[in-house]
Parts: sequence; structure tokens; C-alpha cells
Amino acid sequence: MSDADAQRAELAERWDRAARGWGRRAERVRDWGMPVSALMIEQLALQSGQRVLELAAGPGDTGFLAAELIAPRGTLVSSDASQAMLAVARERARALGIDNVEFKQLELEWIDLPTASVDAVLCRWGVMLAVDPSAALREMRRVLAPGGRLAAAVWSAPEENPWATVPGRVLIDLGHSAPPDPNVPGPFAIPSEAQLRELLHEAGFVDVRIWPVDVVRRYASVGEFLEETTELSMMFADVYERLTAEQQAEVERVLAERAAPFRAGDGSLGLPGRSLVAAASA
Repeated sequence: MSDADAQRAELAERWDRAARGWGRRAERVRDWGMPVSALMIEQLALQSGQRVLELAAGPGDTGFLAAELIAPRGTLVSSDASQAMLAVARERARALGIDNVEFKQLELEWIDLPTASVDAVLCRWGVMLAVDPSAALREMRRVLAPGGRLAAAVWSAPEENPWATVPGRVLIDLGHSAPPDPNVPGPFAIPSEAQLRELLHEAGFVDVRIWPVDVVRRYASVGEFLEETTELSMMFADVYERLTAEQQAEVERVLAERAAPFRAGDGSLGLPGRSLVAAASA
């Protein structure tokens, strides 16, 4: 197995394990991600009858917004590389009464759909997790019909996303994990507008526009922040859950110290983040 294939297998296994937690916290993920999802949907100018593909859909929220706009004659293809994540999205669509949706297991780097077969593509926080982001974007361009629209989001620079970097840095500083490997896919693999723009142009997209979008993840306490991080991030959980009770207590203590700048008077936290939303045409 090549290094790239090994990375893909490891990522798939982590997402399968994370799916249960993402399902439990789907409403929260939807709420704090809504500013990003809403802008993505706005840029597609969707119409009834269109066929929309969502890649790396996770719980499916961004695609479900599109499904409402293309109903009743249009179809959403909600896809993810993880079957466990697809099961979460299926259950949420059923609960929300969304029936103009198909579910498919699809990889970002080889989308098993015909060329020029969809009118729009959505991918929220997926491209930067691909082993080969360039290949993923070329595939998105391939499956889009001429003039079709892409809306994609990635996370901006690490320093603009303490919701993600603070817990990981605590583990590193306490000697429980190593710094992230820059050659491995991760949330900050495409951290700048210039890099994202270049990748889109190289993939053949035109009329590229990019906006920074701020989000805030709110928690009643540091304990709630730690609990959600452990449920949603298997990279964090794989380290944290192997620690002794004493070591876990130390992690929570240091996390509380690092989170202090984001604490309100009532003890709640507001952890900021910044996403880059790109829109482009095929």
C-alpha cells in the first residue's frame, strides 16, 4: 500500500469512528456552521429541477439547504467517503422530511459520476482533507455541467481558528502528541486565499471569488468544550482517551488556562474561527 493509500485508509477509519459523535452533535454543527453554509448556498443561485452534488457531506446540512431550493423536481446527491457518515445523513434527512435526495459513497479524488452530470457542487470543509486536493478539485470540475457552479469551504490559518488549535496545542505542549505533519491532510492544509484561488484556477474553474467567514463555537464550560472536541475529533480523542485520569485532569486544567481569553463573565466560552468560502464556475 502506498503512503497516499495508507493516509486515505486512516482518514476513512477515523471518520467512521467519528460518525456517532457527529450524529449526536449534528444540530450544534449545523448552527455554528450556518454562516458558511448559507453563503455557499447563496453563491449557487439554485433553481427547481437542478441536480446538486454535495461531497464530504457529513451530517448533510449544507446539502439539505440546497434540496429545499431545487424541490420538487430537483435532486440532491448527498455523498461521503464514510458509510457511517452517510447513515447519519440518511437518518437526518428522514427526520427533516427531505425526500428529494440520493445517498452515495463517493471519494473526493475519483467521483464515481458521469462527466457533466450535475449542475452544482457543494463541499464544506472537505477539500483540505483530501490527500490530493488538486485531483479532488479537477474531479469536481469534471462532473459539473458547462457553466455549473461550485461552492467550497476550507478553514483559514491555524491562528484564526483557536477552536481547533487550542486543544491540540495542549496535548503537544504536555508531551502527549507530536506537532502535526505538514505532509498529512488536515484542517489547515489550504490556509490562504491565494493558495485556494490557485488550486481552483489550476483545476479549470473560472470566475473565482473567495470570502472569509467568521464563526463562533459556544460552550457552557471548558468541560463541554473538551467533551465535544473528543467526540468530533478522532485525532484528539485517540491521544486523550489513552491518558491516565491524572493526565486527563492536567489536560483539562491547561485547556482552561488557554481558553481563558475566550471566557465570558458567566464562565461560558466563545471560541472563534474563520473559514474561506470559494465560489467558481465550470
